[in-house]
Amino acid sequence: MGRGIAVAFAYAGHRVAIVDFKPRDAGMFEALADEALNEIRNTLMSLSRFGLLASRDVEQIMARVRVMPEIEAAAALDEAAIIFEGVPEVLDVKRDALARASQLAGSTAIIASTTSTILVDDLSSAVERPERFLNVHWLNPAYLIPLVEISPGAATDPAITTQVKALLEGIGKVPVVCAATPGYIVPRIQALAMNEAARMVEEGVASAEDIDKAIKYGFGFRYATMGLLEFIDWGGGDILYYASRYLEGALHSDRYRAPEVISRNMEAGRIGMRAGAGFLDYAGKDIEGWREQRLAALVELLRHFGLARPPVI
Repeated sequence: MGRGIAVAFAYAGHRVAIVDFKPRDAGMFEALADEALNEIRNTLMSLSRFGLLASRDVEQIMARVRVMPEIEAAAALDEAAIIFEGVPEVLDVKRDALARASQLAGSTAIIASTTSTILVDDLSSAVERPERFLNVHWLNPAYLIPLVEISPGAATDPAITTQVKALLEGIGKVPVVCAATPGYIVPRIQALAMNEAARMVEEGVASAEDIDKAIKYGFGFRYATMGLLEFIDWGGGDILYYASRYLEGALHSDRYRAPEVISRNMEAGRIGMRAGAGFLDYAGKDIEGWREQRLAALVELLRHFGLARPPVI
């Protein structure tokens, strides 16, 4: 993850130091540094093959990246504007790393964990001046996936959250802010979807190949152009409510039960686009124009997948 984040920032013009926090002899560190730099160079070369940069620019971007040994950590962290912790997902290991980083960091440095599982406030007390600390969860591969989930803690200064959001937008990312909750946004939804797909294989509903085809050309296809809540509004929250009740009974599982917010929205008449309000507010919006935009985006995806066929005349 750290190397992917390094690529994202270096690609966007920033100088990056990857700091090895583990004491090693010179030979071991040199091998690690060579491995890291070669991985970053190979990543940039792959981006050049995909047309995102010219191959001649690879070395110029590489010149922005340094790998620093543990003995030079103090110098590297003292001049850093933002520090991302990327050690293994073990609470005590992360707390130790963050405590040390905060001691070595400059007074204005922002400190962020990249944890995918640990809550920000289980880490923040390890940091000197926790008002400058928050979780910044990247999705792999970090240099390609636009989304980054920002999770401030109870002590996080709101100005720091705003600053990090602007920094990420400045390197071409799409940040979202979420409460300190297990699973953030994407991993929480993703875990449900992945477990359900595995369960369908287990139950013999369909082959793994056909389930993946259904996700790629149906589920994922739609949600590449609109969000889940937006899609509920498109069809109507009432449709979801009744479909959920049927699935709960037919499959004998309360995991399909609609949450109370769906019932509350129905009672309030907020059933979606056709009512002018649902999870989103459509007051004053050109609904037909909005539909047209979304359908046009789906057509572009058809072209991307080579599935846009001319009519038979």
